[in-house]
Amino acid sequence: MVITELKPIEKIWQNIADFRKVLVLGCRGCSGICSTGGDREVKLLVSALNLIAEKEGKNFIALGQTLIRQCDPVALKVLPEFLKEVEAVVSLACGVGVNLIADLYPDLKVYPGTDTLFIGAHLGFGVWEEKCRACGDCFIDKTAGLCPIARCPKGLLNGPCGGSQTERCEVNPEIPCVWYEIIIRLEKRGELASLDEIIGPKDWRPAFGEGPKRREREDLTF
Repeated sequence: MVITELKPIEKIWQNIADFRKVLVLGCRGCSGICSTGGDREVKLLVSALNLIAEKEGKNFIALGQTLIRQCDPVALKVLPEFLKEVEAVVSLACGVGVNLIADLYPDLKVYPGTDTLFIGAHLGFGVWEEKCRACGDCFIDKTAGLCPIARCPKGLLNGPCGGSQTERCEVNPEIPCVWYEIIIRLEKRGELASLDEIIGPKDWRPAFGEGPKRREREDLTF
């Protein structure tokens, strides 16, 4: 899932303070699960913005709505109904939602209410951890399902660094050395010899080098 974090309310207010009516638009997808953009967070942000406006004597009102997701044009079809009376939107989705709204409604002033952090796993209530960098060329079949690009601060592809003398990371001793974990797992499986194959320099073009990525499946388009 895409992990997001709510922006400081001061930054959100700075973007919208000059408007009279603003829509805070939540997302029940990833942001909802992260507790940064669901129904509860929309209500809290609306209340906080209206309180700031009242204290500053502004002619301002914030309204709130939550969509099932903001990364899908179908889910955004209802948005024009909400936009009739507002001058701007604060999106609590990830950056994808903000971009898509801006593409579909180019005349609308839409502002991000969250910062998009990483792709991660939900490990427990209030705990998320990065697991993938979306590099576009996955090779974790060779590393026991563990991604050294996302989980090694140095992004090493062919074993641990010289500073890793224990099972802890040299850069951040609070985390395990992922290459230590990879080697232990492969050894238990009897697959340690798979590390004899040298992984060449990473081709980052699938992830970064050719502009915004797009994927189409002919079996799903019609």
